[in-house]
Amino acid sequence: MSEATPLTLADISDQRAYERERDEFRRRVIEVKKLRRVSIGPVITVTFENRLTMRFQVQEMARAERMFSDKQIQGELDVYNRLLPAPGELSATLFLELTDDALLREWLPKLVGIEKAVEFRIGPADSEDIVRSVPEAEHASHLTRETVTSAVHYIRFRFTEAQIAAFADGPVVLAVSHPQYPDGASGTELSSAARAELLGDLRGD
Repeated sequence: MSEATPLTLADISDQRAYERERDEFRRRVIEVKKLRRVSIGPVITVTFENRLTMRFQVQEMARAERMFSDKQIQGELDVYNRLLPAPGELSATLFLELTDDALLREWLPKLVGIEKAVEFRIGPADSEDIVRSVPEAEHASHLTRETVTSAVHYIRFRFTEAQIAAFADGPVVLAVSHPQYPDGASGTELSSAARAELLGDLRGD
């Protein structure tokens, strides 16, 4: 099934069934996220989403909020399905890993515009191709302010066929090009296993 195929009510287990499968499902998601999570500098983490991670989000939300009706769960599906990557895209959640009020006050004003400053650098350094992040339109208006940013952003990367082919060959670096975040400039190179995992999204597997 394509990663872009929307989740439906049939994909979401009811609460009793989910409790029986939850431990094993969580272990599976944690293992997958190890390949899909990239840290860039001291406070930024980018997690690339797919049907598995989105199903986990909906299941956990339904569990925490004690959602039992189809209407409630469909509302969550409508939100999270918008974050699934279409073929030729990667979809991600950008987290500012800020653990206390002092860090929030320091970083949130400095990193305004961060949702447009994440970039893939594909290929050798002397001829690299750059694919920049685009804020997820449905959420951007709620998360973006002129003087302070949010600790969570939803972003996309759109690739051409040639860029996907180059992504497969590597190297691929995920970096942050923001004047107030110099630690992100050198970026983090993706492992071959991480590139292979994300190629499934780009190819619509």
